[in-house]
Amino acid sequence: MLALSLAACTGGPSDVAATAAATPSESPGTATQPDATAPGTTAPGAAGPVAAAPAEDDATALLKQRVSDALSRLASGTPKPATAQVTDALTGAGVAPAALEVSASRTPTGLEADAIEAGVLQGRDCVIGQVRDGSVTVTVLPVLASGKCFVGSAA
Repeated sequence: MLALSLAACTGGPSDVAATAAATPSESPGTATQPDATAPGTTAPGAAGPVAAAPAEDDATALLKQRVSDALSRLASGTPKPATAQVTDALTGAGVAPAALEVSASRTPTGLEADAIEAGVLQGRDCVIGQVRDGSVTVTVLPVLASGKCFVGSAA
């Protein structure tokens, strides 16, 4: 009943068919708008594969691996590391302190944070690492408009 009522409000299914029939068909040689498809697949009417996200450059890929390795070593012995421990692990792995941002391991009320994140500036990329209960996740994101990896200020 509800579907029938909604169909009456929108004009029902017959209007959809009428709209589709009223849409002019493409003439030969006209480019088509590709449908959203998985990266590396061919969209209907498209000339070739849909472009995937640009690959990381070599320096970013190496830094991502270095961050992952350093945080994994730290997390294996300290599943909930403090800010200073993350900073020491990453600078010990060769990350420049000026390029490093690390979140607080304690909330303003003194509670332990659920996770700790580190951001390392690498050109136009930020290598972001997170340690949560001993598990490490590392990804690459674009630098923010501020030129930093994290929103907010260090206080």
